Amino acid sequence: MKNLRTLTVIGLAIIFGLAAGYSALRYLSDRPTPILTEGDEETVPMVLASRDLPLGTVLDEDHLAVVDWPVGVAPAGFASTKEELVGRSLISQVDTNEPILATKLADSGLLGLIPLIPPGMRALSVRVDDVVGVAGFVTPQTRVDIILIMTPPGGQDPISKTILQNIQALAAGSEIQETEDGLPVTVTVVTVLVTPEDAEKLALAAQEGRIQMALRHTLDLESVVTSGERKSRLFAGGGSGTYRATSSSGSSTTSARESIIEIYRGGVRTLISY
Repeated sequence: MKNLRTLTVIGLAIIFGLAAGYSALRYLSDRPTPILTEGDEETVPMVLASRDLPLGTVLDEDHLAVVDWPVGVAPAGFASTKEELVGRSLISQVDTNEPILATKLADSGLLGLIPLIPPGMRALSVRVDDVVGVAGFVTPQTRVDIILIMTPPGGQDPISKTILQNIQALAAGSEIQETEDGLPVTVTVVTVLVTPEDAEKLALAAQEGRIQMALRHTLDLESVVTSGERKSRLFAGGGSGTYRATSSSGSSTTSARESIIEIYRGGVRTLISY
């Protein structure tokens, strides 16, 4: 009888112990697991971008969001309140939820394109059409070559020549202008970053001739020396054959008014008369 009571007490103790352990396990599993460890629980407010912000953006409160950030991994130059950033201009693109750091901000009071112009450089805007602007693909931070098409002074043969290479585009947009009849028309304007000397060259080229932009890869930094191209050379020796027009005066088989085209293809000479 005594042994039976002992076994009963032990059995009840085991049952209650299992029940208590199961209850404790359920309680702990239902509690949210903290992301931070006890030593990293201290946080500071940090301002992030609430959306993708392109360079040149003037910040307002809708662009910003404030979150708690762990002190131990806070980057240098962060802002703690929106008031520190409202009205400042970005000199670099900022992605959504990215901290807005001091290295991405222009000095206070500088807005628009001004913060994007390095010392010694100039921002120059030129009017272009969709073709000249590479059908809308000339956007901020892309790079282009500038080709001038015009007839040189004293000449009659138009020539195209690359006058500027690896030029950075700062902005691209549209503006409303009036035609000669006083009607409004939308024109595209591209603003590029150039040296003072290149600014003079581009301004004169846009005034005296027609400019064309050639889009280039941003990692292609090589400058290519070209001799330009003339209208009279477009069909001279540029294809698979060489074309030369001649007159066949004095020939016994052709009349004096007949012309002959000499065609060379792969070293084979062919004559076509007309």
